[in-house]
Amino acid sequence: MVSPPPKQENLWLNLAFNIVAPVLVLSKLSGAHLLGPKGGLVVALAFPLGYGAWDFAKRRKANFISLLGFTSVLLSGGLGLMKAGGFWFAVKDASVSSFIGIIVLLSMRAKEPLLKALFYNEAIMDVPRIEAALRERGAETAFAAILRRATVLVAASFFVSGALNYMLARHLLRSPGGTPEFNAELARMHWLSLPVIAVPSMAMMMIALWQLLKGVETLTGLTADDVFRTEKK
Repeated sequence: MVSPPPKQENLWLNLAFNIVAPVLVLSKLSGAHLLGPKGGLVVALAFPLGYGAWDFAKRRKANFISLLGFTSVLLSGGLGLMKAGGFWFAVKDASVSSFIGIIVLLSMRAKEPLLKALFYNEAIMDVPRIEAALRERGAETAFAAILRRATVLVAASFFVSGALNYMLARHLLRSPGGTPEFNAELARMHWLSLPVIAVPSMAMMMIALWQLLKGVETLTGLTADDVFRTEKK
């Protein structure tokens, strides 16, 4: 019997617990009159840690975004406790994104590349049907090349994100670390990161997904309705 595909997680819950809630806690509740720097860091870390544990118990699958969110919050909170200046926050943000880009590239040599886990998986696409069509047409090698190009584009999106993160942090974080002014600048940077950084990066990822989808359609002769998994009635 074929196992059913793993249940997809809620994207909005993912973003809320791993990004929005920690940012709000660090920027709005970490003042001395509220949680304090240490208490704010602990509470902020609890969101991605708790969500990651809950999601693992539910889907039996490690949550990459939760791990990333926990690491980013830990680094940000640690730098805040040390009253580090804007330069180190810029280096941190650029390093995290660039590290992910490197992992994506290195995963091309793994048995299960990261891009497959993100896009080309049985929760999203009808993988058995696609692979059967590829075998029938002898197009496995051509598909592997398309997958490599899409992986490089996804990795490039993280490198672009790292560069934009660095420039935004260097532009906005000008006050001494640990001051109310610096915390306000840090909060502004987090909110501006959505239109300035996330939108271009997501656009590159969507282009990679589109290229992958069009490649699958061309090589297999399947339509988009055939490629994407739908619930059987």
